[in-house]
Amino acid sequence: MRIITVLAAVSLIAVAAPAGAQARDVPPANAKKLSEIVAKVEQRQDFAFIDEVDWDNKGYEVTYFTKDGAKVEIKFDPVTAAPVNLQ
Repeated sequence: MRIITVLAAVSLIAVAAPAGAQARDVPPANAKKLSEIVAKVEQRQDFAFIDEVDWDNKGYEVTYFTKDGAKVEIKFDPVTAAPVNLQ
């Protein structure tokens, strides 16, 4: 019986930990919509296509390519949708 209790507790912790991590790693309530940020990127001169969009607690990072094949990475403030330094 004790083994079952321990296994149940470990299972519960394993399931609850990732859910808690995801709950903290979301844009703030007053953040701009991701579609607005993507639209800003698509309007840039020589834009070809978006390769990747990442999120962390500092904002969105958009990686895109230009028509001549250059790779561009831009970090955006989630609230203002303004570009910020990647550092």
